[in-house]
This record gives sequence, C-alpha cells and structure tokens, in this order.
Amino acid sequence: MSSKIQRVRGTRDLLPEDSLVFRFVEDSAYDAALLYGFGEIETPIFEFSEVFHRTLGETSDVVSKETYDFTDRSGEKLTLRPEGTAGVARAFISEGLSQNLPLKYYYSGPMFRYERPQKGRYRQFYQLGAECLGYDSPLADVECISLAWDLLKKIGISADCTLEINTLGDAESRAAYRNALVQYFTAHQDQLSADSKTRLEKNPLRILDSKDEGDKKLNANAPSLQDHLNENSKNFFAKVLAGIEKLGIPYKVNDHLVRGLDYYCHTVFEFTTAKLGAQGTVLAGGRYDGLIEMMGGPKTPGVGWAAGIDRLADLTPKELAIKNEVLVAIIGADDDGEEESVKVAHEIRSRGIKAENFLSGKMGKKMQKANKMNANYALILGGNEVKNKTVTIKNFATGDQSEITREALKSFEFKN
Repeated sequence: MSSKIQRVRGTRDLLPEDSLVFRFVEDSAYDAALLYGFGEIETPIFEFSEVFHRTLGETSDVVSKETYDFTDRSGEKLTLRPEGTAGVARAFISEGLSQNLPLKYYYSGPMFRYERPQKGRYRQFYQLGAECLGYDSPLADVECISLAWDLLKKIGISADCTLEINTLGDAESRAAYRNALVQYFTAHQDQLSADSKTRLEKNPLRILDSKDEGDKKLNANAPSLQDHLNENSKNFFAKVLAGIEKLGIPYKVNDHLVRGLDYYCHTVFEFTTAKLGAQGTVLAGGRYDGLIEMMGGPKTPGVGWAAGIDRLADLTPKELAIKNEVLVAIIGADDDGEEESVKVAHEIRSRGIKAENFLSGKMGKKMQKANKMNANYALILGGNEVKNKTVTIKNFATGDQSEITREALKSFEFKN
C-alpha cells in the first residue's frame, strides 16, 4: 500500500465509536468548567516559535526533540502548539487582557509533539485544560484541583486516580534549592547523562525529571526541596492541603514531583493511575506565577492544569458515553414509501427525536438493520400509508404494531 494513503505514524482516525467517548469527555469537562465560571478560549493551532521555545526552554525535551517547527512562505518561524498554556498566556498579553483580571479560561483541542508513539500517546493528541489568571491565593490552587477532581468523577474514573501533590516553594526557596542541586550534581558530574550535563548549566531541576537510569540513582540521594522551603512557602502549601482536605479530595504528598520550568512555583500536582502502564499521568498542573512576565507581559499570577483527552477516553467506561435516548427507524416499504420517508424523518427529528432513515434496500433488510441498531420503534410507510396519510408503528420492545394517522403521529409519545 502506498504511504500516501496510510495514516502518518503517531496519528489515528477517530471513528464514531471513539468519537462518542471523546465527545462525552469534552462535554463533561466543558460543563464542569462552566459551573466553576471558566469561559472557553480557543487559540490558534500554531504560534510564532518563540511563544513555545521561550516558555518551555530550549533545553527541554519538548523543544529540543518534539516540537513541529516550520518556516512559512513569508519566512516566519512557526510551531504547531505542543501544549495549551503558552498560547493562553500569549493571548492574554496580545489581547491586552490585564485590565480584566481575574480571568478563568477553559480550552480543548489538538496538540502536536514528535515523540515515540505508545499507549495513550500520539503525535497529534488532544488536550483540555483550565487556566486561572490573576489570583495569588492558595485557594485558587484548591479550586483548580477541585475542578479537575469533579471532571474525573463525572467521567467515572476518579476511583482509579490518585492525586499526587508537592510544592516548589517561592522564588527565594527555589533559588536556594537550585544552588544546593548545582553543588550536588557538580560533584557527580561525571555520572550524569549528556542531557543532564546540559541541564546542569541551564536548569538543574530538570535533572530530577530525567528518565536515565544513572540519573535516577543520583536523584535518589539529591538534596530535598522540603529542606530549603522558607516559611512563606510552607504556609502557602499548608493552606492548599487544608483546602483539599475540606473538600474531601484524597491525596498524597510526593516530594519527588517537580516541574523543571523556571516559571513554576508553589503548588504542582498530578492525577495518576495504574491502569495505563508506565505512562500513568492523566492530568497535571501547577502554579506558574512567572510565566506571563517571562513572555513580556505584566507580572500576573497563574495556576492551571491540562489533561490528555486520549488517555481520559481510554479510561472512561464506554457505557457512560452512550446516551439513553429514543431511536426511531423510518422504513420505506416501497418506492412511494421511501420518497415520503424523508418528510416523516424530518418531522420526527424536528421534535428532537433521533431518527434513522433507511433510503434503499428491501423492507426485511431494513427491519433487520433497525433491530441491530437497537431502534425503539419502526415507522413503516408504503404506498397505502402514503395514500391514506397514515403510518404503521412497530414497538420493537413489545412487538406491538398499529396504524395511526400522520396527524396523530405529531403528538405520539415515543418511550424509551
């Protein structure tokens, strides 16, 4: 088969049965976000490369190995978005929204990373997220976590997920911790991987995220961030934990949970599961008070999270996505009936009732298809029904069949 008519590696086609669950997850997230006062924002699928390269860092794996970068016809360097937060922050700056703070945004859409395809991870993947800008209170962190928890409950997977949470402290605490890490890793520099040697110069916290086995052994004995937190950082984290406890959200503190990017501070968290193998994170977030300022905007506190829809959909019980709604099959028994079936189907759909119109084939085959689709009713039209302005109704559940007028059909109560 020619490569031109195959899917590109790391992509997939969302067929109706997959899209059904995807739509359920997206709708559940959208509904939950609205309850919390988050408005929907949609940013472009590509941005100037600087938006992502500057925020994610040139030494990060995402930028150095995974972004889809290209130059357009006018010579502009552009990047397909690998995540959503940077685009929201760019929109905040370029649209001049600082006068409207605080702001709460929800987004959903495709993202792109060139990475090794694996279970629940694709090169074109789908992500939804929430961003809360303008609040420096730990209660904003609590509310964001609460929204995430409500979403996981709504799609039926909260029982399989664990909230892991940590603090990175404020800028002062992070600076002290950075110095301690530099001293420690410099003393063991000969044992670091090539990537981590580069990170040591740029941002040593990223070494703690390393997947290299040698780096992991060094990380086990690295200085603890908790030992370098000042009182402000400890108090902030204590208030976040107290808020989560008030809401009854179970959690565990994970001292090894970090975010290597400079703009992260204070709270970081992940919801993880054991049901996806090694790639167990289904939703992750944290506080990023330095992001917008780093991009050239005004100093603006922020906190948020993002979740992969692909992974959420893999975990979501499929039966939750199936709507318990009436399905009416429209069966034309002959040519006259098929021609009239279009009008009958339209009348049924105009009442907000789902109708499947079989436009060709023998009546017996149509009835078999309707039964296979679990239709609740069949409306049968032949030449006689068209002439007499009637329709034959068959209830698949009871087997009852009767003929009523087209006028009576307008008020007929279809029951599930």
